[in-house]
Amino acid sequence: MNKKLSKGIARVVTVGLFVLAGVLHFTKPNSYLQIMPPYLPFPLTLVYLSGAFEILGGLGLLIPRFRRMAGYGLIALLIAVFPANIQMLVQNLSKEGLTIFSFALILRLPLQVALILLVHWLSKDR
Repeated sequence: MNKKLSKGIARVVTVGLFVLAGVLHFTKPNSYLQIMPPYLPFPLTLVYLSGAFEILGGLGLLIPRFRRMAGYGLIALLIAVFPANIQMLVQNLSKEGLTIFSFALILRLPLQVALILLVHWLSKDR
C-alpha cells in the first residue's frame, strides 16, 4: 500500500473518530459532565463547545485548504481536554481502586500524545 493511500485511510478513520466523539458530546452530555474538572466554569457549555470543535476540526482535516488550521485546532483541543482525562482517572481510582478499567485510563494518558502526533501528521501535506 502506498504512503499517500495509507495517510488518506488514516485521515478518514481519524475524522470518523473525531466526528463520532463530537456527536456524543451532544447526544450523551452527562457522560462528559461527570468527568469535567470542578474548577471549570460553565461545564455544559464547555461540553458542547468541545463537541462542536471536534466535529469541525475532524471535518476540517478532509478539506486541504483548512487541513493545517484544523490540525492546530484539534491539537489545542486535545491539550485542553487532557485535564478531563486526568479527572476521569482520579474519580475512577477513588471509587474503584486499581482495576483493569483504571489501568486502561492510565494508558490513555500517553495515547493522547500519540493522537496529537497523529493529528499533526495528518494535517500536513507535502
